[in-house]
Amino acid sequence: MARHEGGCLCGEVRFEVDKEPARVTVCHCHFCQRTTGTAYLVEPVFAEPDFHITAGKPKTYDVISAGSGKRVTIHFCATCGARVMLGFERFPGFVGTFAGSFDNPGELGLASGIVRHVFTGAAQDGTVLPAGVPLYHEHAFRPDGSQNEPKVLSEPADFARGAFQGQ
Repeated sequence: MARHEGGCLCGEVRFEVDKEPARVTVCHCHFCQRTTGTAYLVEPVFAEPDFHITAGKPKTYDVISAGSGKRVTIHFCATCGARVMLGFERFPGFVGTFAGSFDNPGELGLASGIVRHVFTGAAQDGTVLPAGVPLYHEHAFRPDGSQNEPKVLSEPADFARGAFQGQ
């Protein structure tokens, strides 16, 4: 059984997860750029029953997703401000995590077949999109729950505004 541990910068909030991620989403949307302060969020997603806060009590902040109109809850440390997880009204029963908050993020299978990139239409210029990975111009799922069609590149490509339209 896999076990991964992590926490915030100061160590006040700690967590563990008992399984491998159900999927890893690399999200390029403006919300994820803003919440991480970087070009995208690398988000291992787990079934909620497998994820456990083991120390501290994160504070929360709710925001409405521009893409779905549904609530996203950010869980973060009140002392150092580091984000540790996300809750989704749109995807009940799952939690998103911030890959960098794990003690050993390299053990999460971040380069495996469970990775997908979403909101590539909002990717920052110069972002390299990988080959062989599902890429979605917007979200992988439409608001009605049906799946969007991904684009899969045969070679990595530098993102240039508008290059991946029509996905």
